Amino acid sequence: MSKTLHIDIVSDVMCPWCIIGYRQLSKALDAAGTDHEIHWHPFELNPQMPPEGQNTREHIMEKYGSTPEQSEQSRQQMKALAGALGFDFNWTKDSRMHNTFNTHQLLHWANTQGRMHDLKMALFTAHFTDQRNLSDDAVLADVAAEIGLDRAEAAAVLDDQRFANDVRSAERFWQQQGISGVPAVVFNRKHLVTGAQGVENYTNILSQLAEMEG
Repeated sequence: MSKTLHIDIVSDVMCPWCIIGYRQLSKALDAAGTDHEIHWHPFELNPQMPPEGQNTREHIMEKYGSTPEQSEQSRQQMKALAGALGFDFNWTKDSRMHNTFNTHQLLHWANTQGRMHDLKMALFTAHFTDQRNLSDDAVLADVAAEIGLDRAEAAAVLDDQRFANDVRSAERFWQQQGISGVPAVVFNRKHLVTGAQGVENYTNILSQLAEMEG
């Protein structure tokens, strides 16, 4: 019987390359028929982001020193890559980046319900496709309810911050492993691959892992 491939993915739902990379990896996994299990882990791209968030274009230009033209070119490149993988980026001039500490707490809770992956996908869509405000706890609770989780419980989790320490601890753990950017994908707890690698590269990686494990 083939061994299940353990995949840890450290990511943030504000990160466009995280959903692109995941879709690429998913396509490679499907094509290879690899038996696998995915575990998501928290990383905050902008832990100092204020509650009201920041305009995405302003933020990118400020953080990376890019010009408006470079920023737009990068967005179009990501939009095309994502579109080919069946995911829609619908950026507007008013799109915003948000603080995701509460988002990660909600994901931690969803994991206790066996629904972390589903919620992660729903949050990527809420942010990038639907341009919803993930700084708003009511919106986060709504997204949880839309995939069948208990809205009142989701709201309570965000209100009392019961998983705040767990999330901080998990973030520290991955930082101590040397993770400073996302997406970071770890196969079988020992092979680290960073960035969105593309379907072909992920396919090659899966093939190499299969040979090593074989």
